[in-house]
Amino acid sequence: MARLKRDKRRTLSSRTWLERQISDPYVARAKREGLRSRAAYKLAEIDDKYHLFKPGMNVVDLGAAPGGWSEIAAKRVGQTGRVIALDILEMKPVAGVEFVLLDFLDEAAPERLKALLGDRSRATADVVLSDMAANTTGHRQTDHLRIVALAEAAAAFARDVLGPGGSFLCKVLQGGTEGALLSALKRDFASVKHVKPPASRSDSAELYLLARGFRGVKAT
Repeated sequence: MARLKRDKRRTLSSRTWLERQISDPYVARAKREGLRSRAAYKLAEIDDKYHLFKPGMNVVDLGAAPGGWSEIAAKRVGQTGRVIALDILEMKPVAGVEFVLLDFLDEAAPERLKALLGDRSRATADVVLSDMAANTTGHRQTDHLRIVALAEAAAAFARDVLGPGGSFLCKVLQGGTEGALLSALKRDFASVKHVKPPASRSDSAELYLLARGFRGVKAT
């Protein structure tokens, strides 16, 4: 494994992270293939197994920066599809992706996304993605509650814009998704499961919640 030279200015956690990045095959592969981040492979692997995308679909990508998921989604829905991405951080342009610089928790964000999707008289999204993550505190329970709150907000938005049969994919943490969120998704989707793609590091608490077959129940 490649090792970094000792630098007293770096913390132990910083050195560990850098060493892991250097030795990570997905990081090296992303650089070779010109992708924004290793996260692109997580979505690609999930789609390869569960077939979320089809040409011509409309996709909303929440927490999109630096753009790895948007890249994969845009390639797989093709020129006849649309990808609308949102993040609180700047994101360099991605071919085939419309980007909105805005905090999803801003009360204006959902309506802004709906306006971009178009016709408000009907659901207009086929897939809603959320790789959003709150800043970590180091306190496991607090971090879990924060990411569940983001997942719940993303799920409410998904139920408001998805058409029948649509899919919702969001990041959560291992340790159990909140019962209320799971119950609501199981009520409104035909299939709900936790998935962990190979590109997600085995030592990471990161997990994804995948809901497919939206029944058309609008959020309240």
